[in-house]
Amino acid sequence: MEFTFNELKHKTVADLREIASKIESEAVKGYTQLNKEHLLEAICKALNIDMHVHHKVVGINKRKIKIRIQDLKKQRDEALEKGDHAQLVHVRSQIKSLKRKLRSAMV
Repeated sequence: MEFTFNELKHKTVADLREIASKIESEAVKGYTQLNKEHLLEAICKALNIDMHVHHKVVGINKRKIKIRIQDLKKQRDEALEKGDHAQLVHVRSQIKSLKRKLRSAMV
């Protein structure tokens, strides 16, 4: 009976109640009265399943992009101090595109 949080999250309430009926734990006591959200939480607690969904970045080097963003933020701060609006706009757009690249690569 090995489940992941994602597998449990996509099951129906009836399926979750069936799983809970097979678990001998105080956490799932009264499972017939619980709604999906509370039932899912109780099952995860009883089976020691992490409820936090971890995102993985695939296809890019996350570390290099984050270092590049830090460098760009330093350039942004310098452009703010100098009052160079054109440089500021350019640097901000680069930061934004790199952050989008990171978010789109998350699975």
